[in-house]
Order: sequence, then structure tokens, then C-alpha cells
Amino acid sequence: QVQLVESGGGLVQPGGSLRLSCAASTDNFSNYCMGWFRRAPGKEREFVAALSWSGGSTFYADSVKGRFTISRDNTKNTVYLQMNSLKPEDTAVYYCTADPRLPRSGWIPRDWGQGTQVTVSS
Repeated sequence: QVQLVESGGGLVQPGGSLRLSCAASTDNFSNYCMGWFRRAPGKEREFVAALSWSGGSTFYADSVKGRFTISRDNTKNTVYLQMNSLKPEDTAVYYCTADPRLPRSGWIPRDWGQGTQVTVSS
């Protein structure tokens, strides 16, 4: 099992930016597809973004496409989520995930972090 620790959440004004980081404790980071999910107050958990083992393939929810960018640094065992043009509806707890399988429809990753709060408000 991969231990995942998120950081970088906080309060930001609408239109602002944040970068989330997720450090993974594993000797085989490049064997895992990494992703981000979020859960907003009163809503179900939803997929945000994911990328493949080398980062060559990326996947985004329609709601964040063009605003969020997922990336990874396999030398640092870290995955990032750059969030630009943030909207109040992006307010949620963001969870980092890891799974050996390539993301597909209905993907439920095996390993999850504890989450980091992102609040978009003026």
C-alpha cells in the first residue's frame, strides 16, 4: 500500500490559483497511476484528474479541463495539481490517489490520502 500525504490547500479568492502536492511513500512510484478526486460539502466524491505511470497520458473531468493541470515528478515521488481560474464550486476536500491500473471509466483507485481542504471564496 502506498502512503499519500497531500499539501498545498488553503483559502483563495475566485480567479486565483493554488498548487496541490502529494508525496508518495513507495519504492516504485513510477509503477502507479496517480490521480486527484474531490468531495464538496453535501456532494458525492468526484474524479478531478489523473495521469499514467510516466505522465504521458492525462485525464481530466470536464469541469476542470483547461483550468487544472496534473503532473508528476518520478524523481521526487510527487504528483501535483496546478489549479488556475478557481471558482467557488471548486471548494472541496481534495484527495490524492494511487493505483497500478490505468484510469478508466468508473476508476476507483486503491490508495487514498487523507485530503487537503481547498476553499474558494471572496
